[in-house]
Amino acid sequence: MTETIWNNLIADLPEAHLLQTQEWARVKAAYGWQPVYLAWPQAGGMRAVEDPAGLAGLQPGTLDAAALVLKKRVLSRGFAARLCILYCPKGPLLRWQDAALRKRVLDDLQAFARRQGAIFLKMDPDVVLGLGVPGGADDQPDALGGQVQAELTARGWQVSEEQIQFKNTVMLTVDGSDEDLLARMKQKTRYNVRLGPKKGLSVRVAQEQDWPALYRMYAETSVRDGFVIRDEAYYRVVWKTFASRSAALIAEGEGEVVAAVYLFHFAGRAYYLYGMSRDAQREKMPNYLLQFEAMRWAREQGCQLYDLWGAPDVFDESDSMWGVFRFKEGLGGRVRRTLGAWDYAPNGLWYWAYTRVMPRVLDWMRSRGRRRTQQGLEA
Repeated sequence: MTETIWNNLIADLPEAHLLQTQEWARVKAAYGWQPVYLAWPQAGGMRAVEDPAGLAGLQPGTLDAAALVLKKRVLSRGFAARLCILYCPKGPLLRWQDAALRKRVLDDLQAFARRQGAIFLKMDPDVVLGLGVPGGADDQPDALGGQVQAELTARGWQVSEEQIQFKNTVMLTVDGSDEDLLARMKQKTRYNVRLGPKKGLSVRVAQEQDWPALYRMYAETSVRDGFVIRDEAYYRVVWKTFASRSAALIAEGEGEVVAAVYLFHFAGRAYYLYGMSRDAQREKMPNYLLQFEAMRWAREQGCQLYDLWGAPDVFDESDSMWGVFRFKEGLGGRVRRTLGAWDYAPNGLWYWAYTRVMPRVLDWMRSRGRRRTQQGLEA
């Protein structure tokens, strides 16, 4: 029962997100983060617990807001041992259009950050700034996003220099028949989806014994495309922890694994977090067939939306994600632009020192991670 208490409480809140789940808390706890669960019951003040069992008396539908906050100590000893950083991934969850509730939650979060001795509290809720490509024919600004931005600025929050998640993404609906899914795609994308089976490609659900091959292919993809990944142990923790709400789909041709996607679902939304491919048989367009099968999988899980996880910050060819975005756009998706990460810093001096030093440390860690991944492939 304790495994689902938190998920059951947040599932019906607006924009309930995968990164606010109990499973994500367990993953991060395995890597040095302490989860804290904040709940705002309809009656009473904010409740903060480290174990969701402490919220067992609450019933689904009785919360006004909720937030999974991840806490990490900066130093283990000395005069600064109490200092920590706090991160609320894709939260807090609430009706952001409710000004009184918004004030209550932000007041409590800021007080919580001060009590915890936080250098900063980072949050990146899914508050929408607009839909569609800015300035495009389908551009649809959302006034609420601008209101929240102005309020956060007035409160002393600031746009974070370290954006953890993508500010923008591409979303598509997965309701209807297979033909409905195909009809929403661009003509060339639809052609490429149908090409794979004609060329002998097939898709199957991965099993645990496939994990080593999946990780190696992911490592090859990261080296080829220039992004950093973690070691295999981390992804095994993720995959095992989310076993009941995830699946990997593998594309094969001529007996060879050529591409795969790893998918998750929660509260009516599916997520495409990890994609990987080889150079072999790319002319058969395996990634197109995989995404079509991913949409069908999402629909089978009872999802209405499929989050393709990431879109450019700048919508032109200068952005490194432009090519990936055009691929996602062809699948029938629409851009969703959100606030991105904002930081609240109770102590400006500590925040200044931390944000000046940490980017250098992170750059070094990313460079080291790329070298380690390359060395692993060469071993």
